[in-house]
Order: sequence, then structure tokens, then C-alpha cells
Amino acid sequence: MRETFRVRLIYFIPILASLLFGVLCAHLLIAPSMVFPDVTPFPDTPIGSIGNAFYFVVLVAVGATFLLLLLRLKSYRLILIFTGFALTAVSFMLSTLYLSAVLLLLDIPSFEASLFGSTLISCLVCYAVFRERCKVLNFVVVFLGGATGAFLGWVIPTLSAILILCFMAAYDIFTVYYGPVGKIAREGIERFSGLVLSLEDFQMGLGDLTFYSMLSCHMLSNIGTFPCIASIIGILAGCLLSFKTLEKRGIFPGLPFPVSLGLLFGFLVSLI
Repeated sequence: MRETFRVRLIYFIPILASLLFGVLCAHLLIAPSMVFPDVTPFPDTPIGSIGNAFYFVVLVAVGATFLLLLLRLKSYRLILIFTGFALTAVSFMLSTLYLSAVLLLLDIPSFEASLFGSTLISCLVCYAVFRERCKVLNFVVVFLGGATGAFLGWVIPTLSAILILCFMAAYDIFTVYYGPVGKIAREGIERFSGLVLSLEDFQMGLGDLTFYSMLSCHMLSNIGTFPCIASIIGILAGCLLSFKTLEKRGIFPGLPFPVSLGLLFGFLVSLI
């Protein structure tokens, strides 16, 4: 972030768009006959949920450390290839899931149609990533964050979801100031096309949008509509606090305030 950063309404638009797209995706997952893979290795017990939270933190830490290593080695082509492959693969899997859900809701069980659609979408994502500064890339980050978060919010049990969000918020503080994410942000964040939302002097990671959407969509699928709406308001309020802090700092973690207020607002409304 540049020192001249000032809060502007335009910075909230992609965040809200990602959250709303995630809510739309979450609604599609109610389709009958949908089978979801397990993404957490441990059961949703108090001990198991802690293990699941550590599992997510380790995955993110390993990925960020690997990307920092490539950046330090100036392996810019490898960064682009790795990013392009990862985003294309995720786009293919998620688009296959959501397109299949749409066809099931319409009572059109056509595997070929969903496969063709997901292939087309993943090819477009791949093209946008390898074009790098392509204007479409911000849309890819916004929609991919919403879709990924909706899936995680739907399939991860409540206790594990809460601890994952809390652990990730705590890790975000550490990694931004002392870990690989902060070093990447200072040394060459522009090299990570598709992993960062860029608007003028503002950058936000794909992971931030993903966990925002995970929070609101978990509220929707497990607690209710009004807690979901409240969590979205809390996330946006947390983003405002983060942005105000950014006006005084060169860099600031994107998860702690939005996750804290999103969980707080959502659960308070669920008690009413």
C-alpha cells in the first residue's frame, strides 16, 4: 500500500460483489443429489476442529513461503505458471460443481454440458492470468473468492469453520508483519496476477475475499438469512476499520477486523 492511500467507496464495491456472488453460489448448493468432498481432515470435535484450523494455517503458510521463495529467486515465469495452473484448476473444479448444481435444480442432469461450461470458464481464467494486467483479472479474483468461500462455508462444520476463521485472522497478523505475505507485499506483489485484487493504490489478496465469503455463506447455510446479512454488514464495517488503519500504515492485515465483526454481528443477530 502507498502512504497516500485514502478510503474510497470504490474499494468496498468488489468486496460486496464477492460476498453477494458467494451468497448466490451458496444457494445453488442446495441442489438435491449433490455430493461434497471433505476438505477438513479431522472430525468436528473440539480437538478435531483445532486440528482443522491448524491444517488450513499450515496450507496457507506453506503456499505463501513457496511463493516468496520463487520471488526471491526472481523466478517470475514460474510464479506465473504456478498461479495460472492453480487458478485454472480451482476454476474448473468450482465451475463444474456450480454448473452441475444449476442443471440439477433445473432437472437437466447433463454432465457433458457442465463439463463444457467449466472447461470454457477455466480457459477464460487461464487466459486472463497469463495476460497478467488484463482488466478481466480483477473480476476473476472477485468471483473466484466468492465461489471458493461459498463452497468452504457450506462443507465445513460450524466449530471448525469458526476456529479456521479465527486462526487465519491471527495468522494474518503474524504473516503480514513478520511472515511471507508481508515480504511479498513489500517486494513484488504485482507479480502475483490472479491472487491479488488491484484498484489504483489498493491491493487485497484473494484469500481475504475467500474467507469473507466463507464466513457469510456459513452463516447463511447453517444459521440463517438474517445472521448472514448481519455478518456481511460486520465484514464491511471491519473493512472500513482496516481501511482507516491503512491511511496511517503502509500495510495492514485484511482478516482480523472483518472476521471479528462478521462473526460478532452474525451470532448476535442469531440470538435475537
